[in-house]
Amino acid sequence: MDEDEAHEALRARGRREMREILGAPYTEARDASTTPFNAAIRALSEEMAYATLWTRPVLDRKQRSLITLAMLCALNHPHELRIHLVAALNNGCTAEEISEVFTHAVAYCGFPASIDALRMAEQVLKEQGAL
Repeated sequence: MDEDEAHEALRARGRREMREILGAPYTEARDASTTPFNAAIRALSEEMAYATLWTRPVLDRKQRSLITLAMLCALNHPHELRIHLVAALNNGCTAEEISEVFTHAVAYCGFPASIDALRMAEQVLKEQGAL
């Protein structure tokens, strides 16, 4: 297998994982908005984040989702937080667990970041029928 084939194999695996984690609607919208300008970073995310990191054996998807939510809260990245809230639900996280992540984050991220994350979570969970 040459280098291009190796990248394509990783990307294909990553796309399957991403579709399961983030859902078909997200993946289809992402594909429809992929352009030559953003294609390289999207391919890298499929290879690295989804084919390599999300498939590591020690943590399951639910655990990875909860960790991801906490990190996105800390970084205050609402766009990515919205995406990964849906992923968390897809990965079996409950509304109670998600709320607890952001409550716990108060001590480490501060009230503003935690409140913003909780507000986003409430909006997404209502949209997804989880609240």
